[in-house]
Amino acid sequence: MSAMVSVRSVRKRFGSLEVLKGVSLDVPEGGVVCVVGPSGSGKSTLLRCVNRLETIDSGRIRVDGELMGFREVDGRLHLLKPAELCRQRRKIGMVFQRFHLFPHMTALENVMEGPCTVRGLSRERARAQASALLERVGLADRAHHYPAQLSGGQQQRVAIARSLAMEPKVMLFDEPTSALDPELVQEVLGVMRDLATSGITMVVVTHEMGFAREAGDHLVFMDDGMIVEEGPPREVLADPRHERTRAFLGQVL
Repeated sequence: MSAMVSVRSVRKRFGSLEVLKGVSLDVPEGGVVCVVGPSGSGKSTLLRCVNRLETIDSGRIRVDGELMGFREVDGRLHLLKPAELCRQRRKIGMVFQRFHLFPHMTALENVMEGPCTVRGLSRERARAQASALLERVGLADRAHHYPAQLSGGQQQRVAIARSLAMEPKVMLFDEPTSALDPELVQEVLGVMRDLATSGITMVVVTHEMGFAREAGDHLVFMDDGMIVEEGPPREVLADPRHERTRAFLGQVL
């Protein structure tokens, strides 16, 4: 299978702190890659670099074969203009820890906004698509509710529907359940499990090892800005080879 996301020797520094130290990773088309590791290991920064919310210091990131954030001419990299970068980002959906919904818009309007303003869909087509997506995430009966009238799990499901409305090639999830009360986690993971079986490429930063074991095709353990261990989720979780992986899993499992 071809790589939908290709990360090669990526480094990222914030001041004197090097957060990513030469990370390389391939995510096949249709694959579900789960990234785990302790806080501060570089997981979220890696996602933000894939989506070009952070500019890498060195290395290459390609999504669907296209170099992200730069144009390469004679071996030299040139930053893309904002309009070109926005075009690239359209192929990537991202779901954050916090929901970032527009509080003055209903769930339906939140999902419609991107297709109308960015993709140029008519309001009629955007409404029909948004209604179908809210039904897909189990919120057809909450379409006309405002975010303040929804639980955290419902808001996060609206956020997932909003990302899907842009018809992305890749979905990035940055610990999407970490801000939820425990009883609401499973409703979001259920939607993500359904997505994982639909063929969309997913990269999921998570502490939910059950989801990684059941829905993931590949598990990546990061620590101190590096990929320490990776492989099939069931194998890594049941019999980690590296001492650092064993210590981490011993704490979270």
